[in-house]
Amino acid sequence: MKVLNASAATSSTYSPILRGDLQFELGQIEQAVETYLAVTDEDPDHVYAQGQLGLCFYRLRLWEPASKAFAAVLQSDPHRDEVRLQLADCLLRLRRFEAALACFDECWSEGSRQRALFGKAVALQLLRRFDEAEKLYERLLALDPDAEEALSNLIAMSMEVFELARVQRYSQRLLEINSRSLVALQGLSLAAIERFDYATAARYFHRALELEPEIMHPPKDSSDAVEYRISRKIFDSLEETRRKLKFKTARASNGAQPR
Repeated sequence: MKVLNASAATSSTYSPILRGDLQFELGQIEQAVETYLAVTDEDPDHVYAQGQLGLCFYRLRLWEPASKAFAAVLQSDPHRDEVRLQLADCLLRLRRFEAALACFDECWSEGSRQRALFGKAVALQLLRRFDEAEKLYERLLALDPDAEEALSNLIAMSMEVFELARVQRYSQRLLEINSRSLVALQGLSLAAIERFDYATAARYFHRALELEPEIMHPPKDSSDAVEYRISRKIFDSLEETRRKLKFKTARASNGAQPR
């Protein structure tokens, strides 16, 4: 359970805050919302209750009220980068990309550096300022060469502008980090398909298919991951190529059969 700060502990709201914290820890988020709202209705400047209220709304995926609660915290205490990162994330989800970018840009603490850098890159990507986003993702990779999310987003951006050389390069880097990365396997499959290298495409595509059979079906909602759909004709070609490769492998492992 979180420890209350001194001002909260000595105020008349101690009991409701304690109850709200307990509800939050037990996963009773809607009840916690009611408890924290009662505190903020009585004292709108209660920073702790506003912050907890923001976290509750965030857990409930209610981005608008969450953003208002986090903004209220920052109005009273503008030096809390953790809250500013949460606000910026809400703004991204609300598709207020310029506001999110400005919010990430205001994060100065060392502890928030990498997350703010990643957030700025995402905001720039969603604003279709791809060159700027790519530079920030590369800076992030210089700090953390194993940043899978950065590589996944670089692949998605390269797909957007159909830069297949970049798709292949970033996909290969991601696959070296995570041999089970669906994004990397899809990217390498597509790059090979566009080169008409169906043998390579078949290997990568069927590794992806084993990990996620649903990639053959259109997604219900938009996704941040690499998205592409192959035609039935190309899929059949990949299937035929895969069968031939398996047959050749089997013959090679069994050796030549006597006549």
